[in-house]
Amino acid sequence: MNVGCCGVNFGSLSSSIAALRFPNWPRSLSFSSRTLIPFSSLSTPTPMDSSPQPTKPWLLVGLGNPGKKFSGTRHNVGFDMIDAIAEAEGISISSVSFNALFGKGLIGNVPVMLAKPQTFMNVSGESVGAIVSYYKIPLKQVLVIFDDLDLPFAKLRLLPKGGHGGHNGMRSVIDHFKGSRDFPRLRIGIGRPPGKMFTANFVLSPFNKQEREELDFAFQEGVEAVRILLLEGFNKSASFVNSAKSLEQHSQ
Repeated sequence: MNVGCCGVNFGSLSSSIAALRFPNWPRSLSFSSRTLIPFSSLSTPTPMDSSPQPTKPWLLVGLGNPGKKFSGTRHNVGFDMIDAIAEAEGISISSVSFNALFGKGLIGNVPVMLAKPQTFMNVSGESVGAIVSYYKIPLKQVLVIFDDLDLPFAKLRLLPKGGHGGHNGMRSVIDHFKGSRDFPRLRIGIGRPPGKMFTANFVLSPFNKQEREELDFAFQEGVEAVRILLLEGFNKSASFVNSAKSLEQHSQ
């Protein structure tokens, strides 16, 4: 028994004080002279998963034009990629918010929002900017997905930032981000128009059967790239995307 000069049991007294000051501590915890608690054990616990977790959700945006007239065309592969992600992750995007088809869900343990602006391509930023502003999403957690004439067909390219490259949808998004280009983007190659075909006609043309098969394969790669991006970080995702083989290469 730990008794002081006045006959006070300091072990019991210390336990009583601890119970008053720290009511959530186990009653078995004692401050007697025989119970020494290392200072390190009272420090803030370290989470099992020490990887940084975003405090805001990711926003995944596909660019395209609304309506059946434009469905399945080259300019709408951004929409198609969002549809592929939604199907793979079980996320519904049937609601309408911020002038976009919109949905919320999880990829792994990361909250995400999926959006397909319904404003028409050239003013996509009106919708995207409103979503980012309302939810206060950091631009580094906004992934914009769009078609790219300068990439080979069905080729994916993930970049951490950049300009609009002449793409009017991306131009609008950058304008509504107050000129900031510091947000990741996933480019999907649609190739160049054949012969003397006008670019405007080409981007609004549909895919043939073989092209659709190649594109569907690219979408599978894109879904996996997005998962890696959100769960493991940009560098691993970019390495995966930028070294991925095409369907034709896999068949050889």
